[in-house]
Amino acid sequence: MSYKINTICLKSSLLGILLLLLQPSFAQYNWTDLDAELQSKQKLLGTDVVTMIWKKGDTLVYKKEMGIFNSKTSAPIGDASMWLTAALVMQFVDEGKLSLEDKISKWIPEFARYGKNYITLRHCLSHFTGVTDEEKFFKKMFQKKKDNSLEEMVNAYARREIRTNPGTDSWYGDIGPNIAGRVLEVISKKRFDVLAKQKLFNPMTMRRSSFTSLDGMLVLPASGASCSADDYIKFLVMLMNKGSYGGKQILSEASVDELMKIHVTQDKLKFKPKAAANYNYALASWAIEEQDGKPIALSSLGFAGAWPVIDLCRGYACIVLSKEPLNEEKPGIYTDLKKLIDEQMRSGCQ
Repeated sequence: MSYKINTICLKSSLLGILLLLLQPSFAQYNWTDLDAELQSKQKLLGTDVVTMIWKKGDTLVYKKEMGIFNSKTSAPIGDASMWLTAALVMQFVDEGKLSLEDKISKWIPEFARYGKNYITLRHCLSHFTGVTDEEKFFKKMFQKKKDNSLEEMVNAYARREIRTNPGTDSWYGDIGPNIAGRVLEVISKKRFDVLAKQKLFNPMTMRRSSFTSLDGMLVLPASGASCSADDYIKFLVMLMNKGSYGGKQILSEASVDELMKIHVTQDKLKFKPKAAANYNYALASWAIEEQDGKPIALSSLGFAGAWPVIDLCRGYACIVLSKEPLNEEKPGIYTDLKKLIDEQMRSGCQ
């Protein structure tokens, strides 16, 4: 009996010590206002929402789970998929298998066949392809696609009319990232969803992330990923840590820098969602704050209900993952949430 009591006491002591060690990360912040804001806007955000904030230095400083969602719940992330796809492209750049200046017709001859020889991978990731797109694409992204494969869809893009010459203006849509994803399939001879799992998700233990569609719909590099909040914040932390995560260099520092450069300024943005009305564009993310012409905070707006943010100035990553798709009211909510987070993260640019 004495042995059992001692064992229980030891376990209780260890648990108490662990809780004391974890407490300072949360205790040094006052999240009362953020809690209240999330609670008051829960109906607009959606009943099921999880919010996480990770401070630079590998410290979780905030987590709030509402409804049936928790940080391990996987959900569609819509356009936030583009950030993952762009990172995967940059892995191939790091390996010397391609360059952002390469013409896509090098791997997809259909584009040369239809006179679209000058579209590059950089054009694809910055939406400069010039290929005619649908203005309401993000409202249709959940509709069932007629194409049988990513190859078939991208070949159909090649047959579309050219709206303008590549590099002339940027039209935000799913065409460019889907083309880039197909190029990776051709180079690797693997399906895009398999590549993402092997090269991106597995190395960062993103076990609840996938581009594989369970209902038989197409694998879409632009908008087809599902992730948990736990997983996506790992990706954000990797970018914030200059490509490093868990002791592994997932991306080179040069590739991370490339992803975070401004590639499209306001005067070149021919079409963009209302949520990004005042932002310049990097590669697969929006520069929601800038300093001296460089992004200090970026977000890849996910119209399926994801709002991921990296704030390089204040040194934190944040993800709000909702079951509900983005509507026109949500961008304002996200702006208000970020102000409350920034009040707690007062450190200067790092």
